[in-house]
Amino acid sequence: MPITDLLERNSKLYGGEVALVEINPELKEDQRVTWKEYELIQPTSATYYRRQITWSVFDEKANRVANMLLERGIQRGQKCAVLLMNCLEWLPIYFGILKTGALAVPLNFRFTAEEIDYCLKASDSDVLFYGPEFIGRIEDIASKLKNNMLLYFVGDPCPTYAEDYYRQSANASSIAPRVLVEDTDDAAIYFSSGTTGFPKPILLDHTALMQSARMEAAHHETKKNDVFLCIPPLYHTGAKMHWFGSLYTGSRGVILKGNSPEVILRTVSDEGCTIVWLLVPWAQDILAALDSGKLDLKNYRLSQWRLMHIGAQPVPPSLIRHWLKYFPNHKYDTNYGLSESTGPGCVHLGIENIRKVGAIGVPGFGWKCKIVDENDNPVPQGEIGELCVKGPGVMKEYYKNPKATEESIKKGWLHTGDMARQDEEGFYYLVDRKKDVIISGGENLYPVQIESFLMGNSKIHDAAVIGLPDPRLGEIAAAIIQVKEGQTLTEDEVNQFCIDLPRYKRPRKIIFDKVLRNPTGKIDKPKLRQIYCGERLVEKQSTS
Repeated sequence: MPITDLLERNSKLYGGEVALVEINPELKEDQRVTWKEYELIQPTSATYYRRQITWSVFDEKANRVANMLLERGIQRGQKCAVLLMNCLEWLPIYFGILKTGALAVPLNFRFTAEEIDYCLKASDSDVLFYGPEFIGRIEDIASKLKNNMLLYFVGDPCPTYAEDYYRQSANASSIAPRVLVEDTDDAAIYFSSGTTGFPKPILLDHTALMQSARMEAAHHETKKNDVFLCIPPLYHTGAKMHWFGSLYTGSRGVILKGNSPEVILRTVSDEGCTIVWLLVPWAQDILAALDSGKLDLKNYRLSQWRLMHIGAQPVPPSLIRHWLKYFPNHKYDTNYGLSESTGPGCVHLGIENIRKVGAIGVPGFGWKCKIVDENDNPVPQGEIGELCVKGPGVMKEYYKNPKATEESIKKGWLHTGDMARQDEEGFYYLVDRKKDVIISGGENLYPVQIESFLMGNSKIHDAAVIGLPDPRLGEIAAAIIQVKEGQTLTEDEVNQFCIDLPRYKRPRKIIFDKVLRNPTGKIDKPKLRQIYCGERLVEKQSTS
């Protein structure tokens, strides 16, 4: 069945029950005016703001979005992009798009104006839903957008050049549109990337989305009375596909805007959350706050919290040992995946295998795995090779990129680009990434983009960006900078130059040295990592 059938089923079976809750600790009074059509609930804390919708309202709002789009001529197969911060509107818009037979195209809210423009074009998007945070970026690329592109503004007041989402959707019918959506229909385009710069569009169908929903519920034994806390951004397959477990079981989901330790524990306590997905930095921050005495577990109701799971980056075993000292009754799971496999879970540790912390796990529900050499032959158990996965969640293709698709999918097997090994019990361990993507705090950083930006500095002769280990973020971006002869450059000057980069892309370590290249002229990143990883780096001023 298509993923939209689950929403319609939940509306019929659990219509009056709460489906989604949004918690926003920092919302100001003057921002609440646009939320009149949602059920507003008085916060338990003076600084917390809370709103919620039931399953029936969720489905009705998705129907209104679908009918609004259909009335404007959007048809099956067209693409509708979503550029929003986490909010209660996000998922009704997503499902409304799917109900038309069109494809949803979630966009990273950290994208620059240039990246937004690229992704809209690469996905052939005809519609863009966007929020107040992105007005400046959209205005920067307005002249480049399609002449007939529909812009729906999800906020108040609405710019004169955009459609008012609230008014337009409120005037649309709440009856389910008469559009037949089937399992094999295309459903969404997500974006990923290797080391070549701009992200690649990934085409997923409804079968893949349904696979992730069934798998999530199976992996974490999600039941109707569970409450899932969603903190990561909904544009990401990781966040949304984990929430799909709640969709599959008709259980409640809580969208939290904020990730400070106190906010997380307060929300778990107030909302009765039972399942929480954390990134490594957030878990470490919670432990640090508990160790320092800034937080006291006695101040929160946490006995119902049964499962903590982590994904998006390798998890230090020491972190889990530390975690279990404070939460000895917690079950734990970690998930491995990529957007090309419809998010996390193609490999997962399993809540019964906490003794194997450090491994990424075993094949997930409905998945197969293997490790191959450079000739695509299976390697002996224990030896290192490329991890490949096969299952109903494998992407259909890199959208309109047959060459990249053929390189990644061979005989139904998705080549992940990650190097791994398998132990004697059948558990898989990541060894290294074949690609040079840096994963910092769960976010992918693309070195080529940062290197290209740095080369815009007139004092820089050459630049290379590599990932260095970091106990909190997993990795940080380090820039090796070779200064032009006769020039001087300081770390402060480099940091100031990088102000124009999005914060998460700015190098956190500056190293003044020669950039090593191999005989073919490519940056020798393996050698650079060998030199700098694990070594104590000394900040200094460089004079060439």
